[in-house]
Amino acid sequence: MSLGPVMVDLKGTEITSEEREMLSHPLVGGVILFTRNYESPEQIAQLVNSIHAIREPQLLVCVDHEGGRVQRFRDGFSILPAIGKLGSVYNKDKSLGKKMAREHGWLMASELRALDIDFSFAPVLDLDYGKSEIIGDRAFHSDAEVVADISYAYIQGMQEAGMAATGKHFPGHGYVAADSHVAIPEDTRELDEIYSRDMIPFSRLANNGLAGIMPAHVIYSKVDKHPAGFSSYWLQEVLRKQLGFQGVIFSDDLSMEGAVVAGGFPERAMAAFTAGCDMALVCNNPEAAAEVLDNIKIESDPVSHMRLARMHGRHKITPSELHRNPRWQQARSLIESLQEEPTLDLNFS
Repeated sequence: MSLGPVMVDLKGTEITSEEREMLSHPLVGGVILFTRNYESPEQIAQLVNSIHAIREPQLLVCVDHEGGRVQRFRDGFSILPAIGKLGSVYNKDKSLGKKMAREHGWLMASELRALDIDFSFAPVLDLDYGKSEIIGDRAFHSDAEVVADISYAYIQGMQEAGMAATGKHFPGHGYVAADSHVAIPEDTRELDEIYSRDMIPFSRLANNGLAGIMPAHVIYSKVDKHPAGFSSYWLQEVLRKQLGFQGVIFSDDLSMEGAVVAGGFPERAMAAFTAGCDMALVCNNPEAAAEVLDNIKIESDPVSHMRLARMHGRHKITPSELHRNPRWQQARSLIESLQEEPTLDLNFS
C-alpha cells in the first residue's frame, strides 16, 4: 500500500477503533498532531509508534511546532521563541542570527525526531509587514532577503536533525490583514510586486533545502481568482514550472474559512489535487475527513508517492541519547537566552 494523499488528525491521546480503521484507508497518508493529542513525551512517543505500526510504508506523522505562539507540545520540551526573535538578533549580528536560526531549527527538529515524529510544518517564509495578526512574529523578518538568508540556516539545522523542511505560506501570507482561518483574505497587489518581495524566499529555497511547500488560502485577485492552494497557475505554472520545485505541495487545512470558496469538503480536496497539491489536510473535523475519504476518486500517482516518502524522518535517536548530546545542551542554552515571553498555543497552520 502506498501513502495516500489525505492527511487527517485524531481526537485524543490514543487511537480509537474508528480512527484505526480510518488510518487504514488507502487514501490516508499522514496524521497531524495537536495539543489535545499530547500528555507527555512518553505518551506521544507511544501514540506515534501506534500510528507508524498500522501500515507499511508508515504513515507520515507531523505537527505545527514553530515556536512562539505555535508550539503544540510544551511540558517536557524546550520552549522555543518565535522565529521573529531570530530576525531581531540578525539585525544586530548577522552571523549570530544565522547561528541561532540553525540551532533553533536543529533543537526543534531533534526533539521531535527523538519521539519519531517525522516533520514539523516549518519554517514560515512569509514577510512580516506589520499588518497580519496571524503571521506577525511567526515570520523571521520584513525583508525578503533576510528571510531567505535566515531560513536557509534554519533549514540546515532541521536537516542535520533528520527532518525535512516545509516552507509556508506560498506565495506569501504576510501582506493581508485578514486571517484565513476565519476569513477569505484577498491580496490586491500586482504579480510583479509579489514576485519581487514575498516570493524571494520561496524561489531561493525551492531547490535549495525545501522538501515541502504549503500554499496560502489567500486570493491574489490581480493574478488569479482562486486561492493559491486551489490555483493551477500558482502551483503548476509558477511553483512547478517557473521555480522548478519538485517536492511535496501540501494544502493548508481544508477546514479553514479561506477554503470554503471551493465548495464542500470533497470538492475542496479535489480542487486542491486538481490544482497540483500532493496531499490535502482535513483537520479538526472528523465528519469532514470521513466525507472526503468516502467521496473522492483519485488515481495513485507514483511521483507524488515518492515525494511524500521523502518526508519520512531520518537519524532516529532516543530522548536519553539526545539529552546526553552536548549540542542539545548548548542549543537549548543558546535559544533560551532569547528569553521568550509566555505565549498562547493556538491552532495555526
